[in-house]
Amino acid sequence: MAATKSVFIDGEAGTTGLQIADRLAGVSGISVKSIDPKLRKDAKARAALMRDVDAVVLCLPDDAAKEAVSLADALGKDAPKIVDASTAHRVAKDWVYGFAELDGKQADAIRHASRVANPGCYPTGAIALIRPLIDAGIMPKDYPVTVNAVSGYSGGGNSMIESYEVSKTAPVFELYALGLEHKHVPELMAYTGLTRRPIFVPSVGNFKQGMLVSVPLHLDTLPGKPSIEDIENTLAKHFSGSDRVTVIDDAAKISRLEPEALNDSDKLELYVFGNDAKRQALLVARLDNLGKGAAGAAVQNLQLMLGLA
Repeated sequence: MAATKSVFIDGEAGTTGLQIADRLAGVSGISVKSIDPKLRKDAKARAALMRDVDAVVLCLPDDAAKEAVSLADALGKDAPKIVDASTAHRVAKDWVYGFAELDGKQADAIRHASRVANPGCYPTGAIALIRPLIDAGIMPKDYPVTVNAVSGYSGGGNSMIESYEVSKTAPVFELYALGLEHKHVPELMAYTGLTRRPIFVPSVGNFKQGMLVSVPLHLDTLPGKPSIEDIENTLAKHFSGSDRVTVIDDAAKISRLEPEALNDSDKLELYVFGNDAKRQALLVARLDNLGKGAAGAAVQNLQLMLGLA
């Protein structure tokens, strides 16, 4: 019987950390080691715990995540494997991107990695919709893409959760990052393969978790003028065999789509809506921003890195 692997969640008390801990409780072969809350900012105590575990998940702000990696690096051969759930290392050299379904080789790359950057929730949906089209030659790398997305307020962290649940000061719905400088854009470009900067318009609604990411397309502006069926078949081929990503094949029967249906799951659903007569399509990804968009992806990456998947 294989030895149990140990994991330290650095930032376990945060939203993502708590979700990861809950999910790991149901995973055989992994035990979670926690630090005394009084020592959670003590560098020596954290380094000592890092030395004693097989892997660390970083659920920290970017600067703190970078400091944690430095602590781990100082351990040399005793350094644990790391999954970083922050945005600090998503496009960093020598870090492997933790979207196992990115292409046919990514899961193996994660299995052999010592440093994995967990994807962002918005990019997970957008990359799943766009990357297969670029790989198949349906969408040029310099295509002018717009990505619209709405997330539950848990994606904004503790301050946004407080504004919705405690102070009740948050609006029912709002667009944000209207200066078009959202931190996810470099990640979107790096892993979709886009060379033209996409327009990314995120928003938040008055629901705790769940997410819809959509990409509108004028089909006649794409090489070969593909049909809606061509796009759906391309996505289905790319994700065939995946137990987490599903391309919904009866999207034409759906007239409405709500964001919360996959809450508390690690699933990602992809839809191709449209009108062939009008030569327009709408690609949509639905996921739990705390599931496949965060904690679920982290657990999947841990299982791959620790030889449990």
